[in-house]
Amino acid sequence: MNPNLQQLQPYPFAKLAKLKAGIDGPAELAHIALSIGEPKHTPPAFVRDELIDNLDKLAAYPLTKGIDPLRETVAQWLCKRFQLTALCADTQVIPVNGTREALFAFAQAVVSPGSTVLMPNPFYQIYEGAAFLAGATPHFINCSAETGFKPDFSSVPESAWAACDLLYLCTPGNPTGALLDIDDLKQLIALADKYDFTIASDECYSELYFDEGNPPVGLLQACAELGRHDYRRCVVFHSLSKRSNLPGLRSGFVAGDGEILEQFLLYRTYHGCAMPVPTQYASIAAWQDEQHVKENRELYRRKFDAVLEILGGCLDVQKPEASFYLWPKVGDGETFARELFRQQHITVLPGAYLAREAGGVNPGAEYVRMALVATLDECIGAAKRIRNFCR
Repeated sequence: MNPNLQQLQPYPFAKLAKLKAGIDGPAELAHIALSIGEPKHTPPAFVRDELIDNLDKLAAYPLTKGIDPLRETVAQWLCKRFQLTALCADTQVIPVNGTREALFAFAQAVVSPGSTVLMPNPFYQIYEGAAFLAGATPHFINCSAETGFKPDFSSVPESAWAACDLLYLCTPGNPTGALLDIDDLKQLIALADKYDFTIASDECYSELYFDEGNPPVGLLQACAELGRHDYRRCVVFHSLSKRSNLPGLRSGFVAGDGEILEQFLLYRTYHGCAMPVPTQYASIAAWQDEQHVKENRELYRRKFDAVLEILGGCLDVQKPEASFYLWPKVGDGETFARELFRQQHITVLPGAYLAREAGGVNPGAEYVRMALVATLDECIGAAKRIRNFCR
């Protein structure tokens, strides 16, 4: 067996199951799960119809590179959304089966064994697993309230930058919802040039924001402002899971530096992960429509407004800049999660399970993650129970 497998920790939800083992929530209270970031809003019917209408295309093997119309649609969406003046659909876009598999696979293609992979802390657990299985060492960059829950890049020693092959970013952040601004991204591009590493920006929550006139910026947007239209050393990851409530479609894309993507495509050709053609046509329909995305954001706005009004004054929690998570400070995240389940039949995820000890602290230990993915009524009901629990 690959010895690096021994470095992998149990996934956060396995730890959560162990925490709850032997505990039953009150039978008279319906269980409400706020632990998993799985969208529950209704998927767009027109995407389902497009998938069904193209089922006959299952008779042929799909190309790893994807069909031209999908790559062209993605390039057009990126240019419009992030104010890019140019993006080559043929060389700078690759469809992927959701960002999870692509974020993992990317490290296997671009990381040299023995190097360092930098990542935020807390973080999406795939980053760490990808680093270990690529034979690299993760370096965790703490995200705390003092830095607005953005990674404290000033804490990274020069030796770590020098050893770095890959920097994972997550903006908007999971679990904190924090955003990197355009200047943050430009500074990181300068560091990538200085120390010769690749930036992988996980932007799968980029379409879940609150101010329609001020969407989050992205890494390619920073490149464009620098006149860096080859997007050298920069790659972004986007998905339909959160944007369009299509987690089961397993559809996303990678875009950016064409030289890097050429090698990533070679890796993927051997990896055997081509997106089914019916899925590609359904994805085209989703990326071409913005109305359902605006309606999706409005549903989350209502939930955040309602929940935060109920929790105000009883829980140390703020509205995030984007995403669908709350990141309240609760003291001991494990104790809070366990007792909330025992007393109120609500499941949340201890923040410690999404982070690692770095610099002598686990920056998630005093927090829990709450995903506002349930219905509005369920989220309101959960908030009332949490208020009662806190009081």
